[in-house]
Amino acid sequence: MNVVDSSAWLAYFAGNANAEHFALAIEDQDQLLVPAITLIEVFKIIFKQRGEAPALIAVAHMRTGQVISLDATLAMDAATLGLRHKLPLADSIIYATTAKYRARLWTQGEDFKGLPQVEYFPTDSVI
Repeated sequence: MNVVDSSAWLAYFAGNANAEHFALAIEDQDQLLVPAITLIEVFKIIFKQRGEAPALIAVAHMRTGQVISLDATLAMDAATLGLRHKLPLADSIIYATTAKYRARLWTQGEDFKGLPQVEYFPTDSVI
């Protein structure tokens, strides 16, 4: 299973230098888990930068994977992992989802660098 964090989704949609790192995980829809928090983050950023229509298209693409809602158990796991790894709220939820489903997390977010189950690509990486 694969989880793609918001930064990686945005890189993919923008077609930036890291897009190819994330393409396989994103395009393997049967193995794709999408934490609901990533829908919020990606929609908000694309809406602000490009407008509502492109944001809706992006979220429709994201929803081809299995959207994972935040329930009480996942919330408590996110709080625990957030404290343990000093992660911000959204990253805590994304990482807890990764852990719960024993998935790989694909990211260019520095907060995840060095954590287990993480495929990290810095924003300046080149293929």
